[in-house]
Amino acid sequence: MLQSLIPRPRRILMTTDAVGGVWRYSLDLARELVAGGDTVMLAGLGPRPSAEQVREAQSFASLAWLETPPDWMTRDESALDRFPEEMQAIATAFAADLVHLNAPAQAARIDLPCPLVVVSHSCVVTWLHAVRGQVVAGDWAWQKDRNRAGFDRAGVVVAPSRSHAAMLEACYGAIPRLSVIHNGALPGPAVPRRESFALAAARWWDEGKNAKVLDAAAAIAEWPIYVAGPLDGADGQRACLDHCVTLGQVGHAEARRLMARASIFVSPSIYEPFGLAALEAALSGAPLVLADIATYREIWDGAAMFFDMHDSRALAQCISRLARDADLRRQFGRRAARRARKLSLQAQAAAMREIYDRAATAVAER
Repeated sequence: MLQSLIPRPRRILMTTDAVGGVWRYSLDLARELVAGGDTVMLAGLGPRPSAEQVREAQSFASLAWLETPPDWMTRDESALDRFPEEMQAIATAFAADLVHLNAPAQAARIDLPCPLVVVSHSCVVTWLHAVRGQVVAGDWAWQKDRNRAGFDRAGVVVAPSRSHAAMLEACYGAIPRLSVIHNGALPGPAVPRRESFALAAARWWDEGKNAKVLDAAAAIAEWPIYVAGPLDGADGQRACLDHCVTLGQVGHAEARRLMARASIFVSPSIYEPFGLAALEAALSGAPLVLADIATYREIWDGAAMFFDMHDSRALAQCISRLARDADLRRQFGRRAARRARKLSLQAQAAAMREIYDRAATAVAER
């Protein structure tokens, strides 16, 4: 009886933004859902996407852009007040039968009759906890209450790793209906041979990406460290990288080509709820050198080389050890690739469809 009330295929309205990892997560997942018969409308918040991003999204999904900023890009909670009305209008016009929100704050005051799934990719509260050992206060204090309200409103809450789920509950208290689904990624391009450099890719203005340790390691590592990603943030943040080879902002396709060319991929992050760049690099067969944080241990233990996230010398030693030993690079590259293949988009989409079923069943049982 209840299964007959759960529509398949679905019309899914999914939020996104064009700034960070949520864009890649939402596009890759949406593409896989569409391949399985669903229809997806992407509703974006914040700075508008590039022409390249628009072309990619519209090749398989519909795309709309809202006036509301992402919650993490404003200190003024009232800037989010129009979001429920904007989403209601899009959900009605699109005839959505499920809404997938990629930030818990977006669910706080929304009132839609269809099932509601919330995915927490990151938040200011857990970022402060991990990066600075602080509790949210001052201009950001409203974030905790709004996110908590979003968790309570959701039919199901999803975290991309067990470590992030644990951090959410450490910061917010128990979250009913919380599930963990690891992200997936597309296979990367192949290149004839790898080159003698290490690659790191992130939004380097973000303190949690640990640019200072990376740059100090680059000053003494045996191979150069190429760095892809922006150095400047919208609020005046700036990462200073004097010893790395900075490439600036690069498109996703170019980033994947760099991962295939690089002989080592490095992530010094202090805070990573999942770490999609590491997965993409591993799918290209690059050996991984990762900060020893809970998320990376959960996903890559036994398949990567780890270093103390505060120790630039230890990072440089890992890079130099791999640089001197081609057999060791091949060994770690194969380990990373084997682990990465278990984190497929097909598996992620199948798990998310089960989550959608649970959320739909909960609505049908009301």
